Amino acid sequence: MKRVFIIHGWEGYPGNNWAPWLKKNLEKKGFKVFTPAMLGTEKPVKSIWLKTIQDLIPDPDEDTYLVGHSMGCQAIQRYLENLSQGQKIGGAVFVAGWINDPMWDGRSEEETKVIRDWFDTPKDYKKIKNHCKQFVSIFSTNDPFISKENWNEAEKELGAKVIILENKSHFDDDAGIKELPEAFEAILEMSK
Repeated sequence: MKRVFIIHGWEGYPGNNWAPWLKKNLEKKGFKVFTPAMLGTEKPVKSIWLKTIQDLIPDPDEDTYLVGHSMGCQAIQRYLENLSQGQKIGGAVFVAGWINDPMWDGRSEEETKVIRDWFDTPKDYKKIKNHCKQFVSIFSTNDPFISKENWNEAEKELGAKVIILENKSHFDDDAGIKELPEAFEAILEMSK
């Protein structure tokens, strides 16, 4: 059975942004879709989020697909990096996700502490790519949190197909983004 896990972002929850729409539409196509509530969403801790995903998906296979929003993309990358030899998923879709440049300017001390936890050790992109057949990264031209450097990093580090949309901000409730057909189509394409 084809499974999709949608991992929300920092200060997110399973029912916000476009996740309910994506879940409903993927289920109509026969996917089993999971939208877990990540712990400590107001101050996401890398080790806790990683363990949550590892516990949720102990048996990934090529019929497993992951969709992340914002910090959820970091969590997915760390999960892939820590998979065992030979484990591989069918694909990952990153929406407004950091790759290497978390935009430190203008951050509060508390936000900087959270970000530092996620970026304290460099990611092993070779491992990440070895555990995922394909990546799609979706960005917005006016995202206040994700720098444009991440567009090139997604392609360079992950070999991702990069989709850039006009004026979608951070693809969240504040921007009024309740549907995300590009993520839906990416999963359909990956799962053919």
